[in-house]
Amino acid sequence: MAFFSTAGHFLRLARAGFVLAREGVFVDVEPALLPAAARLPMAFARLIARGGGALHTARLAVAISRLGPSYVKLGQFLATRPDVVGPKIVRDLEFLQDRMEPFSQEIAEQQVSKAFGRPLTDIYTSFGPSVAAASIAQVHRACVSDANGERDVAVKVLRPGVQVRFARDLSDMYAAARFVQEHFPGADRLRPIEVVDTLERSVRMEMDFRLEAAAASEFAENVADDPDFRIPQVDWDRTTKEVLTLEWIDGIPLTDLDALERAGHDLPRLGRIVIQSFLRHALRDGFFHADMHQGNLFADPQGRLVAVDFGITGRLGLKERRFLAEILYGFITRNYRRVAEVHFEAGYVPETFSVDDFAQAVRAIGEPIHSRTADQISMARLLTLLFEITAIFEMKTRTELVMLQKTMVVVEGVGRRLDPKLDLWSTAEPVVRSWIEENLGPRGKIEDFGRNLSAIARFANDFPNVLLRGERLVERLEKLSADGFDLSSKTVERIGRAEGQRARFGHVALWAIAILLAIAIWLR
Repeated sequence: MAFFSTAGHFLRLARAGFVLAREGVFVDVEPALLPAAARLPMAFARLIARGGGALHTARLAVAISRLGPSYVKLGQFLATRPDVVGPKIVRDLEFLQDRMEPFSQEIAEQQVSKAFGRPLTDIYTSFGPSVAAASIAQVHRACVSDANGERDVAVKVLRPGVQVRFARDLSDMYAAARFVQEHFPGADRLRPIEVVDTLERSVRMEMDFRLEAAAASEFAENVADDPDFRIPQVDWDRTTKEVLTLEWIDGIPLTDLDALERAGHDLPRLGRIVIQSFLRHALRDGFFHADMHQGNLFADPQGRLVAVDFGITGRLGLKERRFLAEILYGFITRNYRRVAEVHFEAGYVPETFSVDDFAQAVRAIGEPIHSRTADQISMARLLTLLFEITAIFEMKTRTELVMLQKTMVVVEGVGRRLDPKLDLWSTAEPVVRSWIEENLGPRGKIEDFGRNLSAIARFANDFPNVLLRGERLVERLEKLSADGFDLSSKTVERIGRAEGQRARFGHVALWAIAILLAIAIWLR
């Protein structure tokens, strides 16, 4: 059974490899950098690439779209991890659009009835056709009638069979990640298994609409007092794991600039709202929309920005928020020494390095920025360069900061599309300065003191349990050292045999992929 399962993995992965190879995804891979066993399959991949092997930026997105919803979601996820795939691949993945063929109206209505366990007409007074379809779900416009009157709602319906498809494809991705990590030297730096782990957690959360509803609800509470930003209300009575019902937004998407202008919206003002709202969410709330492209943003008739689709969100702890605020403010004020000190205070750069040397590297990033005009300066680009410099100083990748940086790229793009001359620094400065004054000034220090006292009190209260756990651990270690720990010769022999079989199968799998590619060429 295990053999057939493994064979299934490699056959499906071989098909995925063929689709990617046909679109020229592997043409830029340098064969000399690959293990000897991988060079023949890579040679076949280069032979079958369309257009003589030249990769067009849209081809990677086309290939991933052809592979189905799981791979679309993988591509979108990798687009948030330039530390894993590199900035060039991230730029290519930005062409990836999560637009799928909608499933039928009949199936959608069946899905809703099944989710609630009663007829559709008991839930909605009307249920219109799909208005948007993505890899995991599609959205319908519907109408409800209750004690609050009759109103329009947006109904997000889970794509049928998507859990089974994702489970199978994720299993294939795990098999590929394990294979790469075991057979490709240096691949452990990219942590392929961890990447798939993170993707799996993200997808599982996205496929439970109750969690998305909770994220939207939390966002709504955070922005309740913001005059220029709002979130659609969640209809909890009509929300389940497979169905999400939200207030319908009568707004103009930020993708339609002409319609925004005809409606009398001030585009530069909207651009400022986009930037300041994102920074406010990240710094003030520590909870930000991590998929804040213009398709998920609307301008309502009151001129407020409305965000939808909370399947992907990011969180920052107080430590990360302080780090971000002081980094941005340090660059704004050209205080490079303070920028360097913040990295060391946060523990992101090992103390074996010099603060002065790091400040010098930071200056190399900051000074060129101040010689440019406002519309040429990118906060996201600055953070990208900063992460490149910190790699020299052995700063470990911080996943939450990478997601923040990637989201900032998208947000900047939206803001600049609304106002090509947008001054990002003067727009960001009041939000960043206000947060620093409130959290790092006298009031912030008093709050820090209170938090530290609470932490000390909790530790003191739990101290007896800590001593008890320590005593048990010492007893176990003493017992282990007294009894010893042996592996029988039979166990050692089994481990060796299993490792040998796995290595042999890895080479066989590579040759199987090569043969499948050769057959594909012959059939072309």
